[in-house]
Amino acid sequence: MQRLVKLVKSKRPDLIIITDDVYGTFVPGFRSCMAELPQNTIGVYSYSKHFGCTGWRLGVVAVHQNNIYDKMIAKLPAKTRAALNHRYSPITLEPAKVKFIDRMVADSRMVALNHTAGLSLPQQIQMALFSTFALLDKANSYKQLCQLICHRRFHALFEGLNLTLPADKTRAAYYVELDLMVWAEKEYGPDFAKFLRKNYQCTDVLFRLAEHCGVVLMHGGGFGGPDWSVRVSLANLAEDTYPKIGKYLRETAQGYVEEWKAVKGKK
Repeated sequence: MQRLVKLVKSKRPDLIIITDDVYGTFVPGFRSCMAELPQNTIGVYSYSKHFGCTGWRLGVVAVHQNNIYDKMIAKLPAKTRAALNHRYSPITLEPAKVKFIDRMVADSRMVALNHTAGLSLPQQIQMALFSTFALLDKANSYKQLCQLICHRRFHALFEGLNLTLPADKTRAAYYVELDLMVWAEKEYGPDFAKFLRKNYQCTDVLFRLAEHCGVVLMHGGGFGGPDWSVRVSLANLAEDTYPKIGKYLRETAQGYVEEWKAVKGKK
């Protein structure tokens, strides 16, 4: 963060920063780029994770009143500004004075014209209630409790896996992505990892886990993780479930170890 602040203040005052802070409320002491570089930052946030309302599709975009974007628009070439004035002329008689944030709202409505054309009234009310609740909770009791619940589930999962991870102050503990190939090489060496890669795919492990234990996990590759990673959500199950998930995953992986040992014994 400090390197970014230094870069903006010393060399790139025009740098546009977009920060997705949806998981920030789960990280103790989290500080957004918006707090350090408010004029340069576009903040994106969703209510879905913190308030457990994923189906409501409630999100916000925030910019500082004194931002670089309005100033950059004012300095655009005359031809570009004329095109923008034409674009926003249906909503005002003075399109050149439309703020950047209001341009975003107008554009979003154009995109959503054939969908919901913005938030429905129930969604708006729900968002207002969530926001009001957060403002009234001055001690941040709800946020601290959410953090505690997720971190307890995190430790419960790794307890079942019989693994430990080093402490990480930036860990949100909302999801866990386990790289099975890292585990394979660390526990049993490169030969076992090579055996897995040659004979199986990560999804084979997931299907076996689901078939034998009734546990359904997601493939981490679908979320930008490594090819041999599995994704565990810590958001929606009771705490005593996670040691079982860890135990079942470890037992499933152990089945491949036994198979590898059997094959190695025949050679």
